[in-house]
Amino acid sequence: MVRILTAAVLTLVVCLPMQAQADEVLEAIEQAVTLYKQGDYTGAAGNLDYASQLVRQQKGGQLESFLPEALSGWTAADTQSSSMGAMFMGGVSAERSYRKDDGDGRVKVAIFTDSPMLQPMMMMFSNPMIVASSGAKLETHAGQRAIVDYVPGENRGEIRVVVDNSILVTVEGQHVEKVDLVAYLEAIDFQAFSNLQ
Repeated sequence: MVRILTAAVLTLVVCLPMQAQADEVLEAIEQAVTLYKQGDYTGAAGNLDYASQLVRQQKGGQLESFLPEALSGWTAADTQSSSMGAMFMGGVSAERSYRKDDGDGRVKVAIFTDSPMLQPMMMMFSNPMIVASSGAKLETHAGQRAIVDYVPGENRGEIRVVVDNSILVTVEGQHVEKVDLVAYLEAIDFQAFSNLQ
């Protein structure tokens, strides 16, 4: 049992970015090992849960770096990230909102990973009939297959992209043209996602 716990701890440590070494994540893991050896399984599990949450928060910070800057004529809000544990079905996300300087236009770009929303999205991409029945369309933008759901008469819509079957990107907006949504999608460096750990 100790070997299993040690292997899990080592796996978690190896997956951490280098700058995360020797920080409170490792302290929580080391405390978990100590408590486990003392027979305090509840305390050990609690510390491992805490370490996992800290790692998810770090990953959320990584996702924030992929959010685009405001395009010309727009103003960007601060980036935000969140992480939910297994108790809440998991998932790490980051988002940023943008406002058009000369009108009511609003756009929000969000990036999700380790999310339960990925599975139904992947099903939609693999079955165009599901997409068509929802009123959306399959298109290609920024070199990515995208589900585009835009309502011209209401000037609102959403574009969804799944990257490497593990990352969901959404661009949604109100009081905007479709070209605005596409422009924000194309401002994302999708190749950089390969560096995400």
